[in-house]
Amino acid sequence: EPQQLELATTSERKLRRFIVIDEVVDKLYGSKIREYFEENNVQHKILALPTTEETKSMDMVLDILQEVQDFSIDRRTEPIIAIGGGVCLDIVGLAASLYRRRTPYIRVPTTLLSYVDASVGAKNGVNFLQCKNKLGGYTPPVASFLDRSFIQSTPRRHISNGLGEILKMALMKHKGLFNLLKSHGKHLLDTKFQSCSSFADHGDTALQTTRIAIETMLEELVPNLWEDDLDRLVDFGHLISPELEMRVLPSLMHGEAVNVDMAFMTYVAHARGLISTEEKEQILQCMRGLELPVWHSGCSWTLIQRALRERLKHSGGQPRMPLPTGLGAAEIFNDTSEETLERAYKLWVRD
Repeated sequence: EPQQLELATTSERKLRRFIVIDEVVDKLYGSKIREYFEENNVQHKILALPTTEETKSMDMVLDILQEVQDFSIDRRTEPIIAIGGGVCLDIVGLAASLYRRRTPYIRVPTTLLSYVDASVGAKNGVNFLQCKNKLGGYTPPVASFLDRSFIQSTPRRHISNGLGEILKMALMKHKGLFNLLKSHGKHLLDTKFQSCSSFADHGDTALQTTRIAIETMLEELVPNLWEDDLDRLVDFGHLISPELEMRVLPSLMHGEAVNVDMAFMTYVAHARGLISTEEKEQILQCMRGLELPVWHSGCSWTLIQRALRERLKHSGGQPRMPLPTGLGAAEIFNDTSEETLERAYKLWVRD
């Protein structure tokens, strides 16, 4: 805002920023980030932390808040900046929401998954009692800064991991996005989502894919930002995966666990007659093309039953099960029988 800009440039008080950065990102980009703040004459404190699912806890939130307190920020004009993957953005978001009841924060995602998922929406949180994101709240950032050049330094598996969440939105809402992933998935993996003018045959599929994924996510989230309505298409792939992901840590990444869930639910949709055999095979073929797992030995029938019981507890006594009804179309169902689920599970395991 012009008034804030004028105040910042004319004020005798030096600009100050507190930055939390994932320690891996710090090794790659820390020197450039420090150089940026120094050249712009910004007094800054950079806190590098190991932000992983295993460390995503209230202990880390409290460690961050102790450092914030020592640095002494102005909660109205000095936003906390989070630079890292989804775990980092979630932890910092919760810390900011608690400090002085609400301190502004900025998200800078550095992985594909956080770029299309954690950067969008209002949720933040940490794991508690071996349950994923059991503690958290709804405090949106004041801004998310998206820069795909960060993604080029992430391993190929991390790119594939992010593609799981993009595929979720494609299957639920956008057949054009599904076709992009089916046709250009390998290219996106090979080029790590960088815009390359030398690949004329592909166009700028990286920009197209991420833009459509974010726009479709926003279409779903914005009218229901605080989740007052529990019927949410964005929950596709998130009925079984929270239980599975925490149970098998660290063997599955978030997007991989989501994809295992989506693969099973694709069989459920087929068992219910919602999608044809050809559509089921197209979905599974696309998943494999994106180098995503379509099954995991840890996803037992017992785990599925337990996960669905947990789902009922937290969704008003209804399963609210999003299922594809075609490629790029979906509905939410509350009437899938246990017999149908078990039949789908047996076919899934067999295949």
